[in-house]
Amino acid sequence: MQLLMQVVLLSAFCTMVLGLPALPHSEQPWAQFCCPLIQPILPPLLGTGCPPIVSRAQWGARPPRRQVRLTTPVPNVIIHHTAGNRCSSQASCSLQVKGIQNFHMDKRRYDDIAYNFLIGEDGRVYEGRGWTTRGGHTRNWNSKSLGFSFLGTFTNSLPNAAALNAAKHLIRCAVSRGFLSRTYRLKGHRNVGQTSCPGNALYQEIKKWPRFQA
Repeated sequence: MQLLMQVVLLSAFCTMVLGLPALPHSEQPWAQFCCPLIQPILPPLLGTGCPPIVSRAQWGARPPRRQVRLTTPVPNVIIHHTAGNRCSSQASCSLQVKGIQNFHMDKRRYDDIAYNFLIGEDGRVYEGRGWTTRGGHTRNWNSKSLGFSFLGTFTNSLPNAAALNAAKHLIRCAVSRGFLSRTYRLKGHRNVGQTSCPGNALYQEIKKWPRFQA
């Protein structure tokens, strides 16, 4: 009841003082004002599990060369790691994501950053191709999956609790918003390709998660 009252009061502040809609969503442009106040207590109350999502505009994305629509809900979610540096703030994670997009577009000649979403150890999710654009993360699986990638290398160590929780919330968010099937299968990249991704430590962790299927 106390948490519910906090949501009501903070939502009223957004509506009456800032002139914004009562219940924010992190993908909307005004979310930067309200999400730091409201979003951390919304998931357990609303059951959506949606974590803070930093939009492409917020992290400074380049426009994609081409986009192919993803038919949703998809039956699979595939977990990756970027195999690069870790990050623990919005500023450092945004730099990492921009660097990955540049590498994917300039060196690998992809249409855009490969992943649908990326997860930082600041507890935030960074929008890649998003919910409705086909990714370029896993050969032969892009049309039937969402690709979520942890920022960093997780061969010998795990992402921190903030990142792991954000990823779990992102999966629940995908289901609740109809982008991922309720009977989805969770896989590591190595389960569907010749790779060590998402790293041994992270792979052993996601094997314990609901609906994992090698």
